[in-house]
Amino acid sequence: MSRICQLTGAKPSFGNAISHSHRKTRRRWDPNIQTQRFWLPSENRWVKLTVSTKAIKTINRRGIEWAVAEMRRNGVKV
Repeated sequence: MSRICQLTGAKPSFGNAISHSHRKTRRRWDPNIQTQRFWLPSENRWVKLTVSTKAIKTINRRGIEWAVAEMRRNGVKV
């Protein structure tokens, strides 16, 4: 499963883990990606989305209809 949010496009960022002795090794920071089902009343069906927790809060605030319209505008198949 790719760790990319379908709504915000958040994806892993990369950097260095620095130890106490200052040795640097590569590491990655993954976004908090969740699979969530949302009821889409206009199409009378459930939509399963892979979104970050920040996107879930945005959907709760602005509505699933807005989120689906935004995703389709960006070319994501819903």
